[in-house]
Amino acid sequence: MKTYRAVIVGTGGISEAHVRAVEATQGRVALVAACDIDAGRARAFCDRFGIPAAHTDYAGMLKAERPDLVLIAAPPGLHADMSIAAMEAGAWVLCEKPLCASLAEFDRIAAAEQRTGRRTACVFQMRFASSNRHVRSLLASGQLGRPLVAICHTLWYRDAAYYAVPWRGKWSTELGGPTMSQGIHAMDHMLNLLGDWTEIRAVADTLYHQIEVEDVSMALVTFASGARASFVNSVLSPRQETYLRLDCEHATVELTHLYAYKGENWKLTPAVPETAAGLLAAWNAFPPDVGSTHGAQLVELVRNMDTDTAPLTSGPEARRTLEFLTAIYKSAYTGTAVTRGSIQPGDPFYTQINGGRAPKRRKG
Repeated sequence: MKTYRAVIVGTGGISEAHVRAVEATQGRVALVAACDIDAGRARAFCDRFGIPAAHTDYAGMLKAERPDLVLIAAPPGLHADMSIAAMEAGAWVLCEKPLCASLAEFDRIAAAEQRTGRRTACVFQMRFASSNRHVRSLLASGQLGRPLVAICHTLWYRDAAYYAVPWRGKWSTELGGPTMSQGIHAMDHMLNLLGDWTEIRAVADTLYHQIEVEDVSMALVTFASGARASFVNSVLSPRQETYLRLDCEHATVELTHLYAYKGENWKLTPAVPETAAGLLAAWNAFPPDVGSTHGAQLVELVRNMDTDTAPLTSGPEARRTLEFLTAIYKSAYTGTAVTRGSIQPGDPFYTQINGGRAPKRRKG
């Protein structure tokens, strides 16, 4: 099988997760170069992980290395242009979240995919745990019954030092607050479990931090199945937790973790325990445990590259999540309910995820 030549751009905190992901492919991906605007940091990163070449110019790296795959771990405001440049250079892309700044930027990425024949996948590793596939199969088979009520909470904590990093807390560079930068993982995970959404009513505020973007958002969501869900995204929560809950006809399913999970983080509560033997047997038949890691996603992406098939977190699936986040901002900043498909070219929220507006900072 082919070994794919990969490069990474951005050597900050999340970059090590990409190195470990490459290791998880067991030789199918070889990391041949890294790029960072800070030459010393790029060289130190390469020395630390045994990467042959260090670069400070992204376009130069693409030309010199001719990679099959580009791993993008640069600040969010650079993601769209970097993804397009990589595809135009002949590479596939695995890009950190958020993939881009707006639906307009996403559609530019999609057009580049069509033009080049290459693909860009967003890092949504929560979808790729083996336990998640198991729960999805139980939902699809009807064994859990119809989903009725759901909860999706990203309750994290970020201090002033976190927002002292120059690109954070700004619309132009971080692209949003906890809706885009923290809660995006759990919200994409919930969409992966529940499917299409139809309507959102939301609020977003800046309650504490001295930043441009929101530090909390909340949404009430209707799904195509009829299920209703509540979403909370916060960077104001000292006791941190990521919590997903689905109340279905036959059981409650819960997932509690922080930044990653395995099979042991799920819990099932049958509606009628006395007659739930069959459901419990199906629930307990978890496959060998693969956690929600970058490695699990990259292994799957390699299969897509082998077969020239669309990655799970590219195309319509990735756009659905971005449209969901855009609708949260639009509902919050206009005070109206937003339906899926209603944000089209000509809408200010199509070209800017916040519609050119900002949350009102509350004075404490």
